[in-house]
Amino acid sequence: MLPGDVRAFLREAERRIERFQRDHLIPGFVASDFPRVYSVLHALSDAAAAPGRLFCEWGSGFGVVACLAAMLDFDARGIEIDETLVDAARRLAGDFGLPVEFVRGSFIPQDSEECLGPRPEFAWLTVDTGGDDADGELGPADADVVFAYPWPDEEQLIEALFERHAGAGTVLVSYHGGEDFRVRRKVRRQRKRA
Repeated sequence: MLPGDVRAFLREAERRIERFQRDHLIPGFVASDFPRVYSVLHALSDAAAAPGRLFCEWGSGFGVVACLAAMLDFDARGIEIDETLVDAARRLAGDFGLPVEFVRGSFIPQDSEECLGPRPEFAWLTVDTGGDDADGELGPADADVVFAYPWPDEEQLIEALFERHAGAGTVLVSYHGGEDFRVRRKVRRQRKRA
């Protein structure tokens, strides 16, 4: 059962998302199953499974997941390529008094072009070009928990970015539709002995 403040927040967030989707066409924006996301983040928080409390949502869209993380006392941030969505996320967090930082930019660092492959198929999957300095302020190496909701053909990219940039102990939570959540921890690779 969700706490009352979370239920009230989600009702308002879903109302705003419905209105937003009637007025804007942003093909890469698909909302997560927010009650389930909250449950997963709550369990992760209760288990103290991450090395710290810095949470970063890659492709934060309307910012609901980052806001839910803030409600669980994570130091929450979100990175989103679409400026309209960043503005909507900032308003939502502000209206609920949630201390979440949202920046406009790509969650794909500049030195990660090879992770995209020869030709990225989607406009929202671009290498960071500066934006609000997403790479400098919200780099994947600094986060303790990363959340992503990848399209099916983006799953390998998310995993490659996580493996390349996340620090040891960082936890990746990814949502894949329905009841499919995956949680994995970045482990330090052991050096081969001579």
